[in-house]
Amino acid sequence: MRRRGALGRVVRGGIGRRRTQTAVMVVTTLLSVAAAVLAVGLLVASQAPFDRAFAQQRGAHLTVEFDGRAVTSGRLAATADTAGVAAAAGPFVVASVRLHADDGAPPGFEPPALTVVGRASADAPVDEVELVEGRWARAPGEIVLEAGSRGPGAKPGTVLRAGDTELTVVGIAESVGESADAWVVPAQLPRLTGAQPGLQMLYRLADSATRADLAAGRAAVAAAVPPHAIAGTQSYLDVRRTAQQNTAAFVPFVTAFAFLGLALSVLVIGIVVSGAVGAATRRIGILKSLGFTPFQVGRAYVAQALIPATVGAVLGVALGNALAVPLMAEVAEAYGTAAVLIPVWVDLAVPAGALAVVAATAFGPALRAARLRTARVIGVGRAADGAQGRRVRHLLGRLPLPRPVTLGLASPFARPARTATMAAAVAFGALAVTFAVGLGSTLIAVKTGGDPDRGGDVTVRTLARPGPDAGPGEAEPPKPADPAAVAAAIEARPDTVSFRRIAKTQVGVAGLKGGAPLVAYEGDASGSGATMVSGRWFGAPGEAVAASRFLQATGVRVGETVVLTDRGRTVRLRIVGEVFDLGDKGMALRTHASSIAVLEPRYQPADFSVEIKPGTDRGRYAEELDAALRPLGAQAAVTEAGKSSVIRAMQALIAMLTLMLVAVACLGVLDTVVLDTRERVRDLGVFKALGMTPRQTVVQVLTSVAAIGLVAGAIGAPLGVALQRTVMPAMGRAVGTTIPRDHIDVYGAPLLACLALAGVAIAATGAVFPALWAARTPTARALRAE
Repeated sequence: MRRRGALGRVVRGGIGRRRTQTAVMVVTTLLSVAAAVLAVGLLVASQAPFDRAFAQQRGAHLTVEFDGRAVTSGRLAATADTAGVAAAAGPFVVASVRLHADDGAPPGFEPPALTVVGRASADAPVDEVELVEGRWARAPGEIVLEAGSRGPGAKPGTVLRAGDTELTVVGIAESVGESADAWVVPAQLPRLTGAQPGLQMLYRLADSATRADLAAGRAAVAAAVPPHAIAGTQSYLDVRRTAQQNTAAFVPFVTAFAFLGLALSVLVIGIVVSGAVGAATRRIGILKSLGFTPFQVGRAYVAQALIPATVGAVLGVALGNALAVPLMAEVAEAYGTAAVLIPVWVDLAVPAGALAVVAATAFGPALRAARLRTARVIGVGRAADGAQGRRVRHLLGRLPLPRPVTLGLASPFARPARTATMAAAVAFGALAVTFAVGLGSTLIAVKTGGDPDRGGDVTVRTLARPGPDAGPGEAEPPKPADPAAVAAAIEARPDTVSFRRIAKTQVGVAGLKGGAPLVAYEGDASGSGATMVSGRWFGAPGEAVAASRFLQATGVRVGETVVLTDRGRTVRLRIVGEVFDLGDKGMALRTHASSIAVLEPRYQPADFSVEIKPGTDRGRYAEELDAALRPLGAQAAVTEAGKSSVIRAMQALIAMLTLMLVAVACLGVLDTVVLDTRERVRDLGVFKALGMTPRQTVVQVLTSVAAIGLVAGAIGAPLGVALQRTVMPAMGRAVGTTIPRDHIDVYGAPLLACLALAGVAIAATGAVFPALWAARTPTARALRAE
């Protein structure tokens, strides 16, 4: 019992005497646990809500729309017995309908086309729709809106119009599988379209884990119906990806930072614990002479590592949960649920894993301490330089450099193992900085390149916004200007080079719930400002380009066609290119207005993108053009760079995580230099007695770490480049897009050279306080040091 009490005092005393090392261990564990909790919690929370709700509602793995003229309802009902189909619901009549509301929308605004299904009940063996508000539609003239599709202010009692038909909203429902935007009784649907509606079947498959399983299920269904009967399909995997898009892009880089933090934490903890053993060599000998066994000595030093690490782990869990709050809010908004919290098991598993790593890392130095012979360690004083260190010092002393510089350059060779661990910590820090700079640069390029219409110098809006003097009493909304008159005014300007009209509408796409945004161009439609992922920009009638997520959601490839519908009219467009487009959730189609003239689309108020002559003052041009357009009801302004709250949030998170890792690296350098300086305090006293000034002492210490930082930075920077080139494509895939290669390759030779010097900055920052301490240490005190 006495020995146990003595052992406890040894642990407490060791922690109390080495406050710097204890603080380093607390902070490193705190930061690594916080990053890991944030990454793992976000990864779990961004997936669990959809999976849980999808299983509860028995969501459809495949939502298939059929041409009602090519197949009968009875034939479709029989597809429930197709091989591989576990359950089915339908057939339900389905059509694309535009619902209008008297909500003060600007003139010319056309609401998006919604997928409306005729369904008698919310209950079904597949896609059991959950009512959120109100009740289900029971008679013609009633409609139920899907929670994610209802417009602002839409609620039970709201009256909507589809052409001349009035529909009263009687309920709000949630379909996790996104099978429809709204539901009515089956008898209502033919009255809304005036044409033959399509038919919808919902399938749950026996095997549905991969896209290959879903493709096999679709092929089996297609074989059971007449050729060309399938108008389109929707996979639950695409719905799931869409639901996760707000947070999925965060996961790859946060996870990368978490692993970097964990690896760096292991390294720095190893440095701290090894340093603690090295600094306590004589104390270990005294303990062993008093009767402590090697196991007890080893256990004491493991405990000295675990106690501060436990404090850091607890604080890290709290910090990780606090940092996760805004990201979890994004998850809640994406799924339309209550606020999502990091699961409790993550808060328990991550710190437990971190402490296991700490114990494993501390075991090696502790075992080494336990195996030291008592007679040897009792007589050990301050460590002296090895033969290698002395030889290097003599060699460097012949160089025409100041003596403090040569002494500093020789210092790393005196303790090769310690130098290697410090270099590894600095390399991790340089890697993190390089990684962060690359991520930030790519995000800036993505924000700019993700807008295909960014190229114009001046933007003209045909629906002028109210001026600053407009009062609330102005009841009548402004009317959009005549596009032809606006085009004539732009063309009349002598500094105009070219311009194009950009108008947007929403059209139905066979098999795609809710349709898709359609951007139509007139004038100069060369697409010079667009970034192409594959293929080319459209150049002939009947051609279009599409964003990556549109192609993935529809299963269409470049070179294939899509069928667009609007108010009973149909047109086919051939996709000739995949454009990098982050607008409209990556679901927009782009084509020339003449290619969709047969649809007679109702566009929203158009914008004009204007190119002006080089050297022309854009501000003056925009002011003069605006003065000419105001009487027409339009306005002109210099084109501004796009803004993205998601990218801003990413950049803030990247900066925060990078600072965390750099701080850990600096703490590793700090602990190593403190240990090295204390071991060499007598040498410093001798140098001071021979005339070394405090400034020269600082130069010597900083030179010793700067050399290590230069080598470590040269190693860490290329590793950071490789990590960025791995993570950025993964971020693009996570949100259903392909980031162009030139947006990822953002490093040039000058930038890489500067980033390699980050290692020097990290090493110098960590060493500056020990260097100042060494400079302020009195000569007499240093000479008395043992």
